[in-house]
Amino acid sequence: MKEYSAIDALLDENSTEHIILFDENNKETEFEQVCVIPLENANGVMTIYAILNPVTPIEGVADDEALVFKIEEIDDEDCLVIEHDEEMINKVFDAYYDLLRAEGVEV
Repeated sequence: MKEYSAIDALLDENSTEHIILFDENNKETEFEQVCVIPLENANGVMTIYAILNPVTPIEGVADDEALVFKIEEIDDEDCLVIEHDEEMINKVFDAYYDLLRAEGVEV
């Protein structure tokens, strides 16, 4: 099995593997990939967002909740960073629901 970084796995349209992320304390959390959404932010810059569903329980996150992460360059390395801006989170989920509707899925 080929070893991928979390970002490589997200950007590989054929990958359905769960991804592992580590927090600042090196605590491992496993996530199920839901969707990758490229969106333009308020500055007109294209940013790639990922909706991830935690497989490993996270305190304060319900079993049926997903989190939005963005790919951000930190120290010349692409990293997944949790999105905290509620307006952007709503835009990401709206884009996801639009994709589902386009596929004929009722949301």
